Amino acid sequence: MRFPPRMTRIGAAGALLSALLVGCTVTAGPADATTVSAGSICYGDLPSQAYGTLDLIDRGGPFPYSQDGSVFQNREGVLPRQSTGYYHEYTVVTPGSPTRGARRIVTGERNQEDYYTSDHYATFDLIDFGC
Repeated sequence: MRFPPRMTRIGAAGALLSALLVGCTVTAGPADATTVSAGSICYGDLPSQAYGTLDLIDRGGPFPYSQDGSVFQNREGVLPRQSTGYYHEYTVVTPGSPTRGARRIVTGERNQEDYYTSDHYATFDLIDFGC
């Protein structure tokens, strides 16, 4: 059985942590809230272009856009609050789009979690590599 690239990188402990995080929903509260809502998406349900992006992330590039790998500030506050530099963003190519499009993968450094957004940071889904 072939494991998705991020599954092999994070190992069983990381996969368990990801599984525990999937589906955890906390409603956004006051501006100083430290956790917010994020859904989940099965690895197999991602658009095909996301697999290429995840492979590039695992290999360390080269990336098609100069912005790929840049620090994601989480200004929208949709992801759990972390220190600056924790999150990084990568483009998921949108076929037919004359620009980078709205799709991204945002990675978290310490826990090596991967989030997918198809709507330019309005919502995020934690990628579940176990389904």
